[in-house]
Amino acid sequence: MTELEKGPQGRRRGRGARERILSASQQLFRDQGINRTGMDQLCAAAQVSKRTAYQHFTGKDELVAEYLRRFDPDVMGGVFDRTDLTPRERLLAAFEVIAPLCPFIAASIEIHDPQHPARQYARDYKKAIAARLAETAREAGATNPEQLGEQLALLLDGASARTRVLNAETLPTAAAIAAVLIDNAIPTAA
Repeated sequence: MTELEKGPQGRRRGRGARERILSASQQLFRDQGINRTGMDQLCAAAQVSKRTAYQHFTGKDELVAEYLRRFDPDVMGGVFDRTDLTPRERLLAAFEVIAPLCPFIAASIEIHDPQHPARQYARDYKKAIAARLAETAREAGATNPEQLGEQLALLLDGASARTRVLNAETLPTAAAIAAVLIDNAIPTAA
């Protein structure tokens, strides 16, 4: 490979540009926020030209939506699909997933337009998590699984935000509260 085929840091140009852009967006959006990250900075971090970036994404809005799509809406599948745990244990295990601030909450705070594709994707993601919690609550025998799913989803989101604000771990406290909610919602066997 000649020097002309390499970028400024010796990486091959062209191939993998989309992945480099997405990787740079994950790092920069997490570290400094969506609104404070400009396309020039993203392109520099990804080692691509603006032209290349716009060949892969029609604009920053599309890039932000794709950044969120990268966080699998079934990210807690590793918790919900575990067969070695009872449904009650799976509900509690959701509080062991460590996230300093949910990227969907962060994006929704920064992007004010409710019709923005990233906000719509964040809304769908949050509904999907609450639905998985409700489904697992149903398996556990909860008397009102939809209500318990919503309560646990709210508790997870609150713990995520509080962890970020206080720069302290709040999930253990949230897990203790979740245990009380779960125990109150699931009738004990006679």
